[in-house]
Amino acid sequence: MLSGALGLAAAGALGACGSNKGTGAATGGGGAKVSLSQWYHQYGEKGTQEAAKRYAAEYTAAGVQIQWIPGDYPAKLSSGLSSGNGPDAFEGHLERSLVSSGQVVPLDDLIADVKDDYAEGDLAANSIDGKLYSIPMINDPQMIYYRKSLFEAKGIKPPQTVDDLIAAAKELSDKSVKGLFAGNDANNTGGGLFPAAVYATGGRLLTPENKIGFDPAKVAEVLVKLRKLSADKSLLLGAPTDWWDPSAINQNLCAMQWIGMWAVPGMTTALGADEIGVFPFPGATGGKPAVISGGWSAFVSAKSKNVDAAKAFTKWLWVEKTDLQEDWSLSYGFHIPPRKSLAAKASKLQSGPAAESVKLNTEYGVQGNPNWTPAMNTALTDAVTRVIGKGADPETELAGAVKKIGTELDKIFG
Repeated sequence: MLSGALGLAAAGALGACGSNKGTGAATGGGGAKVSLSQWYHQYGEKGTQEAAKRYAAEYTAAGVQIQWIPGDYPAKLSSGLSSGNGPDAFEGHLERSLVSSGQVVPLDDLIADVKDDYAEGDLAANSIDGKLYSIPMINDPQMIYYRKSLFEAKGIKPPQTVDDLIAAAKELSDKSVKGLFAGNDANNTGGGLFPAAVYATGGRLLTPENKIGFDPAKVAEVLVKLRKLSADKSLLLGAPTDWWDPSAINQNLCAMQWIGMWAVPGMTTALGADEIGVFPFPGATGGKPAVISGGWSAFVSAKSKNVDAAKAFTKWLWVEKTDLQEDWSLSYGFHIPPRKSLAAKASKLQSGPAAESVKLNTEYGVQGNPNWTPAMNTALTDAVTRVIGKGADPETELAGAVKKIGTELDKIFG
């Protein structure tokens, strides 16, 4: 699956979207019942599309049509919401622009009776100015998974520092296997290692008070180190799929891969649970190890012609139907259920690499901040790309990014 804080960039033709109709169409009092559209991005795990259609078919208070969107989901969703031709209900990631542009409605009332069953961090990541605009569907920790047998063959322990990671990647690389896969563009952008490299310094993209939350000098030090992964030819590049798919590690193309917990079933099926180890991005410059704690959340479009019906469906599926939420989290890929009561009894997550992933996410997970805008992200990722990919001076590049981020913050918060 795709996960993490994907921006809702404009563009994209809705006509290219996949369309699959759920079978829950119904007729209503005094005439035709409401028909709703629900959008999902294209999950990679087998069975997810069928599950989404099955959930829709179980809902009898309205007809629900499932749109399974391949390709650039954020762009297609942004285009649909802006044009008024988008979904009634959809999954996504909360950004302040969705609220300031009036594209989503508050959902506090949907979880009022079970609010204590959600972690404070999940609620904060789905809230703007004290109002909840999205309901957590799944939590997806991302970290580094590795082949234990390859580590043991070379006497390598799980890295405790960035220097350890770089050295291990080099030692594990040979003519047929590369030490680390973090994305096909990791030699330029850092791939999946960003923004973990920022979090590992003890920084955050933004503070809780919405100020710049990282020390550029510390981030610069880590970025310079990451250049060495490419210089050492330790990175797998040109893999058949990108970092969020386990094909590379499953096919023995790399010894370590940055990927999410959703891929644990696929990796353990291919390689065996005893072969898969996991560790966080190592701490750097006095900071702590870091795990990116991503996920997906459920929204209701403010432009829906049936907002109340869309809210009722969203509450039914993502608040009331805990059996379906458990199915969505555990029956395909592995995800941590956002409801604390469901996570506590998730037996599939209580052993092997899944259990270790949950433990690391609890200790080191960092969630996104909905006030981190696409413009801020572009400013920082452009700087990171110039530093890692083009060898630019890190202090100059990060100073420029900080200035742009500060300007963006001033526009929003004054």
